[in-house]
Amino acid sequence: MITVGCAGFPVPATRYFKEFLFVEIQETHHALPGMGTIRRWRREAPKGFTFAMLAPREIGQEGFREGKVVETSLTTLHDVGKELESKIAVFVSPPEFVQNRANKAAAKDFLAAVRTQFSRVIWEAPPSWDADVAAALAVDMKVIPARDPLTHGMLEASVAYYRLPGPAGRKSRYEDPAIEKLADLARGAKHKDVTYVFANVDMFADAKRFKKAMKL
Repeated sequence: MITVGCAGFPVPATRYFKEFLFVEIQETHHALPGMGTIRRWRREAPKGFTFAMLAPREIGQEGFREGKVVETSLTTLHDVGKELESKIAVFVSPPEFVQNRANKAAAKDFLAAVRTQFSRVIWEAPPSWDADVAAALAVDMKVIPARDPLTHGMLEASVAYYRLPGPAGRKSRYEDPAIEKLADLARGAKHKDVTYVFANVDMFADAKRFKKAMKL
């Protein structure tokens, strides 16, 4: 199963729902929208639509270590998940979460705790980490590693989650050769269940072009 979507709604939700069956909600990472907005998203979404939730940034800022801030943030995430009928949580690490022994231990403890709270947990290490080390840590903790397939290659896993941040940062777009390369990689992958999430400024157009290249 191949799922394609965007990191947030790059166009009005009603228009987005006509093109995709998946979105990674970004508002849960920054300023939480009102519950009325969240309920409207769920109500207007077509049958079979899936919501994933980007976890509050405070969790990463706390270094994924136990405490009141992390506890409150997880409670908020669960509350939103109930309204969206979502049990998919995406945890993105901040740049200052450097690769060292203490942070690896903290990440392992945190992921071990949250993997029982959600049906699917995705964890993305900072760009400064070795991508294969990060992936191995996630797999070891029985969660799904997020990575950029065009930069770090594909994973050998039955379930995969790829985030496309833009070839030169969020404000860049993917040119046709990059989309074709991604499609070639996707066609050659052996995943049973894979999600591609575009997170760059032209995510809506780029995700549609990828879908077209994959004949989805």
